[in-house]
Amino acid sequence: MARHRPTVRPRGPLITEEKPVDHRVFALDSLPLADGGTLPSAGIAYAVHGTLDADGRNAVLCPSYFGGDHTAYDWLIGEGRPLDTRRYCVVTVGLFGNGVSSSPSNHPLGVAFPRISPQDNVDAQYRLLTEELGVTELALVTGWSMGAAHAYQWAVSYPRMVRRIAPFCGSAATSEHNRVFLAALAAALRADGSADGGADRGRRAAGRVFAGWAASHPFWAQGGYRELGFASREEYLTGFWEEFFVAGPSTEDLLTMIDTWARADVGATPGFDGRTEAALGSVTAEAVLLPGARDLCFAVEDEARAAALMPRATLRVIPGVWGHLAGAGATAADREFIGAAITALLATQPAAV
Repeated sequence: MARHRPTVRPRGPLITEEKPVDHRVFALDSLPLADGGTLPSAGIAYAVHGTLDADGRNAVLCPSYFGGDHTAYDWLIGEGRPLDTRRYCVVTVGLFGNGVSSSPSNHPLGVAFPRISPQDNVDAQYRLLTEELGVTELALVTGWSMGAAHAYQWAVSYPRMVRRIAPFCGSAATSEHNRVFLAALAAALRADGSADGGADRGRRAAGRVFAGWAASHPFWAQGGYRELGFASREEYLTGFWEEFFVAGPSTEDLLTMIDTWARADVGATPGFDGRTEAALGSVTAEAVLLPGARDLCFAVEDEARAAALMPRATLRVIPGVWGHLAGAGATAADREFIGAAITALLATQPAAV
């Protein structure tokens, strides 16, 4: 397993290596932000897989997750996979703060980089799709974790453009329990008394904090990390989780994404006055919600409530012991479950809007 900027990569015979797709950066100039500020010289990184139809309606959007980039969903994309590039034009896009899109580490504002909400990311993605790529309709928006939150936000912010959503291991609004985890993660990152990324102690501590939330009690009891090529718990903690935080985005970038994650709530969309339930009730897209059975970050109960509030939603719980990591497609079983749900959703006839 590669030790450079680790990420949860699917393994096994179902996956074949392909030449990576080059990314591009869409320049937005000045982006108005939901809190009334602006992000000057904004840019979002993206990659395009497949070809857009002449009418611009075969697009699928995959917003990245915490620490992910435009390669985040390679395991879902390609000929014969759920997001089949013979039929769909799949756009993967990096969130602000991921170190490739505009982030404290690569922006002139540096540590003065403004707070970014999910709505801000979605507004920037909308401009990319409509102004740069010529997309007129989204057949699907799907993503894991923070990507799931952005799928929900898309369905609320731009309902006339989104036909289907498939958020997995995520939520429409960050729970109080999840905010406790995020506060601990941020505290660990700041443990060095410096947020400039120059020291590793706090970043390694943050990796260990995340490890405890990313998988379930049975995962640890069964030594599930062996499926990722690690011989012991300690080797997994140091060789995967610590390295993810040390080799990945800068400390300030990570803190930016943590703040965005904590602020996720579709009820904050203009017109809903903080009413999450009303925002979910407004969703017109066909939806399949895919929580992980033992996800400590995003509870199945919360997704069940969301499904009950959405007019055209079904709930399918990803089984197994991998918890939040199930959404990364870490095992063949997880990949098959998520892939089958997405395939079935794409086969449905979406509601007219």
